[in-house]
Amino acid sequence: MARCVIFPHYPNYNVQIKGPRNRVHFKCAICIWNLLLSALKMRSKELSLSVKQAIIRLKKQNKPIRDIARTLGVAKTIVWNILKKKERTGELSSTKRPRRPRKTTVVDDRRILSLVKKTSFTTVGQIKNTLQEVGVCVSKSAIKRRLHQSEYRGFKPRCKPLVSLKSRKARLEFAKQHLTKPSQFWNKILWTDETKINLFHSDGKRRVWRRKGTAHDPKHTTSSVKHGGGSVKAWACMAANGTGSLVFIDDVTADKSSRMNSEVFRAILSAHIQPNAAELIGRRFTVQMDNDPKHTAKATKEFLKGQKWNVMQWPSQLPDLNPIEHAFHLLKGKCPKNKQELKTVAVEAWHSITRDETQRLVMSMRSRLQAVIDCKGFATKY
Repeated sequence: MARCVIFPHYPNYNVQIKGPRNRVHFKCAICIWNLLLSALKMRSKELSLSVKQAIIRLKKQNKPIRDIARTLGVAKTIVWNILKKKERTGELSSTKRPRRPRKTTVVDDRRILSLVKKTSFTTVGQIKNTLQEVGVCVSKSAIKRRLHQSEYRGFKPRCKPLVSLKSRKARLEFAKQHLTKPSQFWNKILWTDETKINLFHSDGKRRVWRRKGTAHDPKHTTSSVKHGGGSVKAWACMAANGTGSLVFIDDVTADKSSRMNSEVFRAILSAHIQPNAAELIGRRFTVQMDNDPKHTAKATKEFLKGQKWNVMQWPSQLPDLNPIEHAFHLLKGKCPKNKQELKTVAVEAWHSITRDETQRLVMSMRSRLQAVIDCKGFATKY
């Protein structure tokens, strides 16, 4: 048998209890829940200074607390508490609430900074474990806040080639020897190097500047093809007076592959060095090439001795100093449809490089050499 329980303060709300399990009437439960929410909201909301002043003004007019609460739409207890506070302290502004105490002391903050300064690649988890060993229990977010307060932020590390002490000394010595060379010296050099040209975009990561919600806009997307879409490798040369030949490796090899060895390299040198040097420089010239294994092979060295060319001594691990590397960037960025079209576009782009551009790249050698000296032979980006 069901029995009805009537709340004394809320006569319209009833609770029906059936059997051993209590079930609250749905409408009654909703009303009770709304009352609780309104009470919590009223409890957490802080009155503004203008409302508090209005309470004092109405009280001076001998208004009862009930009428003040009804006029301003606040609870009677709040009005009573504000009046009592005004009577007791003479102020209406709320006292400043104390913050939660810091979990770390000044000594702990210095310890966190010392760990980061000692090993910049340390993680927040490692710092937390180190602090726990000395009896300091602190969260990872607190450690991040301490680092942010000291103007430390986490960034992706820049990747630079590993330079040995021997190579660093050679780089520095080369930069000091050639820093004061006149422009006539650089104009006599035939710069050579190899490069890889992809059919679509480069192998490295790229970033796009866009707004939120425009990720699939065709302007902000790139094409992806299985197996990279293909690429070609090329050898090229240039001088201050302009660009020379652009030779694709698969056009020289017998098996039409892009694999370049000492034999293929020697065939390219014998066919293209002398004509390009005669056209761009003259009879007296210097050939520049890096220390790639096919360049320093025994057969290549014997071939160069037989040709009696003046070969520039180039230090190891110094690829970015070569101005032709910057000229190669002008070849990339096109959107051909196949490899043959890629070759055609690359040749057109290579020969479209003006003499002023090559002259500017070669004359920038002094600033690049100065950068090597400033970083004391370490790897740098020019």
